[in-house]
Amino acid sequence: MRLRIPLLATLALFFLPLLTSAQLMRSKARFTRADSLRGALTPLRTCYDIKYYHLDVKLDIDQRALSGSNLFRFRATQDFSRLQFDLFANLAVEKVVYKGQDLKFTREANAVFVTFPQPIRAGSTDEFTVFYSGQPTVAEKAPWDGGLVFTKDSNGKPWVATACQGVGASIWWPTKDHQSDEVDSMLISITVPKGLKDVSNGRLRKVTPLKDGTTRFDWAVRNPINNYDVAMNVGDYTHFGDSYAGEKGKLSLDYWVLTENLAKAKTQFGANVKPMLKSFEHWFGPYPFYEDGYKLVDAPHLGMEHQSAVAYGNKYLSGYLGHDRSATGWGLKWDFIIIHESGHEWFGNNITSKDIADMWIHESFTTYSEALFTESQFGKRAGQEYLHGQRRNIQNDGPIIGAYGVNKEGSGDMYDKGSNMLNMVRTIIADDEKWRQILRGLGQTFYHQTVTTDQIVGYLNQQSGQNLTPVFDQYLRYRSLPVLELRQEKGQLLGRWVAEAANFTIPLRMRVRGSEYKLVPLTTKFQPIELTGATKDNIDIDTFNYYIGVLVD
Repeated sequence: MRLRIPLLATLALFFLPLLTSAQLMRSKARFTRADSLRGALTPLRTCYDIKYYHLDVKLDIDQRALSGSNLFRFRATQDFSRLQFDLFANLAVEKVVYKGQDLKFTREANAVFVTFPQPIRAGSTDEFTVFYSGQPTVAEKAPWDGGLVFTKDSNGKPWVATACQGVGASIWWPTKDHQSDEVDSMLISITVPKGLKDVSNGRLRKVTPLKDGTTRFDWAVRNPINNYDVAMNVGDYTHFGDSYAGEKGKLSLDYWVLTENLAKAKTQFGANVKPMLKSFEHWFGPYPFYEDGYKLVDAPHLGMEHQSAVAYGNKYLSGYLGHDRSATGWGLKWDFIIIHESGHEWFGNNITSKDIADMWIHESFTTYSEALFTESQFGKRAGQEYLHGQRRNIQNDGPIIGAYGVNKEGSGDMYDKGSNMLNMVRTIIADDEKWRQILRGLGQTFYHQTVTTDQIVGYLNQQSGQNLTPVFDQYLRYRSLPVLELRQEKGQLLGRWVAEAANFTIPLRMRVRGSEYKLVPLTTKFQPIELTGATKDNIDIDTFNYYIGVLVD
């Protein structure tokens, strides 16, 4: 499946002009005051560090409405008397209560500003409770758009779920809606009509029948959790369970599925979950949330990485709804949603980007985890073939890193292009065990933390002993691929990189056809290809493991 140079040379003729015009061709998005209120870390947000939420919500399915409260417990990082929390404007803030009295508040777009009667002192721990109600946004294409899903199962019973990554948790509950700040723990109380069950994150602490005929389910989350991961799943659920002997001991496996799906779920989950956990613990280290367990929950949408309560909607099919995104055949040998969404437990839930502009940290590593899972089951060649097949989905339509401070993610190439970028880094390091330890070290170094691109790249530089910053800059910050330009002069083969990233360099696997590959260092200046006998006609470039363009003069 190696691409030959003539084809790549043709591709390079397309890519090369983009190198000089990519900046000009970027769409200049216009952001509003509302975007800044949603995405910026202003002093009204950084003044307090969220430690604990108690979200207490009653669901009215007939009216498609919510009512309830959320308690904010926080530590003051500085003296302040005013702060911001977030709740979509279509939901009413009924009152904000602090020490038994109602606080004054104002609204602008989806932001709410609260004024306290006296200053909150730096270092102190305090709390307030927001009471709210209304009809939340109904998602039309969950999980790609945010909101609540209201539908029915095949038996006509109500089936409701949440999905809000990107748009934000404040689309359905009051919260400090910025990825940079995670609570240390949380209690989720969901009240639903009689005969239905709610499944949320963490462990089920209590089920309470109430006098009005409804039932409240209390779920306790012991680990830090990002608010977009907080989930409500309501339906005619049946539970079955298992356990996994993992690196940190016994991990509980809990499965909540519609009663009609019980038999299929036992087969599908049994075939995929334990092999997934074995593979990902091998590559990434222990599952990050042993205290909260691992759950799969039937969902009326395709899926979402809700921490310790992964939403599953792949219709009990192998592949991606029965299709192979890589078109290699390997993607039909496992359930895409179980593998991909569970991979987010390590990248996205354990390690979370501070700003959604750096969402590649979630999606590139998790899309790469699909290939590592394939490798663990079928061998390294299979994993590499799967990675190569992912390239068919790449658009090269814009930078992978989005705009900071306005809640704007970058190009969807963060998935497959980002995955291939990470495989290139593995190839450059050229030591698979070292690479595995670097991946495991990410989970340990940034355990339960929110991070930036600079932190992740800095760690990879340090642990690899190489300056990988230009590689990440080119693939993350520019839309176009680096192009290897080859030229023959006076019997000597010369090569250079054409790229936008400053000081771009990649040591590239090359060989004289039929011999062994060698890592050849190249820069943006023409230099001799130090391979005896190499010419532009017999040079073989490892474009199977490197996602690049090639131009032969």
